Amino acid sequence: MTTVRDATIALMRAHGMTRIFGNPGSTELPMFRDFPADFDYVLGLQESVVIGMADGYAQATRNAALVNLHSSAGTGHALGNLFTAYKNRTPLVVTAGQQARGILPYEPFLYAEGATEFPRPFVKWACEPARAEDVPHAIARAYHVAMTPPCGPTFVSVPVDDWDRPCAPLTPRRVASRAAGDPALIAEIAEALASARNPALVYGAGVARDGAWDAAIALAERHAAAVWIAPFAARNPFPEDHRLFRGFLMPMRDRIREALGGHDVIVTVGGPLSLYHVDGEGPHLPDGARHFLCVDDLGSAACAPAGDAVVADARSFLSALLDGPAPEARTPPPPAPPPPSLDRTSLTDAWLLARIAALRPAGSIIVEEAPSSRGAMHDRLPITLRDGFYTCASGGLGHGMPAAVGIALARPGEKVIAIIGDGSAMYAIQALWSAADRRLPISFVIVNNRRYQALHGFGRLFGLAKPIGTELPGLDFCAIAEGQGVRATRVDNIAGIDAALAASFAADHPTLVDVQVAQGA
Repeated sequence: MTTVRDATIALMRAHGMTRIFGNPGSTELPMFRDFPADFDYVLGLQESVVIGMADGYAQATRNAALVNLHSSAGTGHALGNLFTAYKNRTPLVVTAGQQARGILPYEPFLYAEGATEFPRPFVKWACEPARAEDVPHAIARAYHVAMTPPCGPTFVSVPVDDWDRPCAPLTPRRVASRAAGDPALIAEIAEALASARNPALVYGAGVARDGAWDAAIALAERHAAAVWIAPFAARNPFPEDHRLFRGFLMPMRDRIREALGGHDVIVTVGGPLSLYHVDGEGPHLPDGARHFLCVDDLGSAACAPAGDAVVADARSFLSALLDGPAPEARTPPPPAPPPPSLDRTSLTDAWLLARIAALRPAGSIIVEEAPSSRGAMHDRLPITLRDGFYTCASGGLGHGMPAAVGIALARPGEKVIAIIGDGSAMYAIQALWSAADRRLPISFVIVNNRRYQALHGFGRLFGLAKPIGTELPGLDFCAIAEGQGVRATRVDNIAGIDAALAASFAADHPTLVDVQVAQGA
């Protein structure tokens, strides 16, 4: 007799979801009866860590990852990183246990009331199947919805007694959903680019998600166009050492106008141009500029404040532009100015990031969650390789450390360098245990300024002389790491930084370097 569990396991195997990320509870245990030998259960010590690991793994494999949570309590713990996965456009199939159907009318212990409503709006689809035999079909639908652009998490609540019920086998299906966009508007954009006097391309994370790295480079070179990175891009869409690269757009209306001033045609691909972080006034674009936007979801296209928009995947869109008319000969834009000289008298975050750039192994992957050091990272740590960078698209904290674990699992043998702020690290520090348990070659580098540095900068915007609740004295990251099985070193001076980083980068197991950087203003 085929059971719900048998049918579901076969379905997951067919879709390549044989690695399950979870933190088990009582209502999930029957799912794993006679756990198959070809499946791998990745344990996280807290549910937000579980989602973060699955997020990194799914991004790196470009396939949905399966997550198993514990009813309402576990889902609640996971919501912060579920929000981040939603903003990252990461395909996840999240399952959560529910109490037995026979006692649900009595509001039993550890049941989930309104299970499908709880994770919304940060899942694309949610379901608690009406019958046990509907569970495999619900998980199949959750997979296809998660993998349909714009990708994102889905959620299925499964009563504990469903797994052993009889069920007919389910034949796996394929669902193709790549959007090519409107040909007439794409042809108009191609013509505008070809006839532009001074075009600019703005690339977002969607270029990386859609595997459009080569097409993005080819389009820029064909049109001799300046290339900018869209505000808060969570992936690297273009090599930052390329002669046409101009930098990162700030999430402020006036700064975007200033950076793009002088360009007559601006084409944004793979992410919004208008992802602002502070309020602003005036036009959204420089005077006289035409703007065209390509994103993979109608919502982002519809809410854009200016310009015409195409709903399409980045690779199809860029390929269509490359098939368009050839431009006239253009003089390439002038090179971007170099960053200011480094302060060589103290261990700043800029110095640390410059040394990471100099010492990192070839082909290493950067995972970042150090918001107050992002400007220094842009200046000092160029990302030059396809799929070489991952960060958090939501602005929430607690994603970077577990995401590094998931990425290392997805890309075995490659060095992962996780650059994490001290404040950020404490949101998901249990990820260190999972890294040690799997003996993953991750270098966790803590940018330790002993406070929530980013809030000091925002405090000045709001006229606060000294923000409250922002100081973090006394955290011993080496002790925390060693207690979870990760070797750790503390550095508090320039003289010691190179040796500590080099030893960490050479290790074939997880290590942590706690770098005590100078505090900013």
